[in-house]
Amino acid sequence: MKVLFISTYDIQGGAAIAATRLLHAMRNAGCDVSMAVRTKQGDDAAVFTAGNKKANALRFYWERGVIYLHNRLSRENLFDVSIANTGVAITELPEFKEADVIHLHWINQGMLSVKEIGRILASGKKVVWTMHDMWPFTGICHHAGSCSAYTAGCGHCPYLAVPDGNDISTRVFRRKQEAYRRGEITFTACSNWLKELAEKSPLTRDHRLFSIPNPIDTETYRPMDKKEIRKKLNLPLDSKIILFAAVKASDPRKGMDYLVEAGRMMASPSDDLLFLIAGSGGKDIEERLSLPARSMGYLPPQQMPELYNAADLFVTPSLQENLPNTIMEAMACGTPCVGFRTGGIPEMINHRENGYVAGYRDAADLSEGMLWILREEVHATLSINARRKVLVKYAQEKVAQQYMELYERE
Repeated sequence: MKVLFISTYDIQGGAAIAATRLLHAMRNAGCDVSMAVRTKQGDDAAVFTAGNKKANALRFYWERGVIYLHNRLSRENLFDVSIANTGVAITELPEFKEADVIHLHWINQGMLSVKEIGRILASGKKVVWTMHDMWPFTGICHHAGSCSAYTAGCGHCPYLAVPDGNDISTRVFRRKQEAYRRGEITFTACSNWLKELAEKSPLTRDHRLFSIPNPIDTETYRPMDKKEIRKKLNLPLDSKIILFAAVKASDPRKGMDYLVEAGRMMASPSDDLLFLIAGSGGKDIEERLSLPARSMGYLPPQQMPELYNAADLFVTPSLQENLPNTIMEAMACGTPCVGFRTGGIPEMINHRENGYVAGYRDAADLSEGMLWILREEVHATLSINARRKVLVKYAQEKVAQQYMELYERE
């Protein structure tokens, strides 16, 4: 059986990293898998660039340009929506024609057009689509927030400068309906939370829908000697270290205002605490925190297992999440996590069993959760339970088996 993954990126962003991890998991399970991307940044031989590099760049700017003009030359929400008006002619590639299964991932920003999705379905090949956000079942948005218009065909989109009942969100929704009718899609959601949202959309109504988590390599992300790692990274041996990591740590959706407020509540002259921030924009956060903090800047993925092991806990104050790679990575390293009750986070963190789930946007509860995890009498048990949860739920061989069964299912 030959499988072709389709993704905009291979290693840029959480969805791309999750897709590439699944690629490796499936290959390790003996599946013949390759991945077509718009922009290749890694060196994996199983990943190839689909389309001409210059043409791909033009497709990206064309789609963004249409959104920019439609929103009256405003950059606000420019990357919160996608209209898929252009993309690579993936069905013309020999790799597509040879494949038995087409497995879509995050395919926005000029990778696939809605029309091309329709052509993929009309080919008669088995199509699996892993949803890394809400876009596959909304009109144009990646995260609908409190808006439920996608349950009735969209319209009056809050991301548009001039929303109305027949705005571009409605028109793209209808184009998706037309495209999706050309074949059958097996949708998979990375979390039960996303699956439950997808079930409310007319776009998934005539298709199969499952929940399968993202995988992780539990040999790469594993517990290590904390003292040795801290010596290597020149970090204090006796401090309690709290880690926050994100590709763009300064993104408001990552909830840094709540982390700053929680840090202020924790601040005390007698507390020997240190915040580590990994990701771009970390320097600004370091200056805002009341407690001692150190920005590590952007770190490549291969250095992250050591950083997770150096920390006593990992915190994510994110306001929008599906199934965060960072939480999975930290837990695999035996590092307990704290996060808000949003998205798939409560599915990953079992409250007071392997971490702490704080009330949504509740900085005081976030602060309480961090201080509770750092207590000596609970930390060791939380650490063991965090690692065990990943081995049972997210280990790559377990996730690969679920997808193999999906591919072979009639």
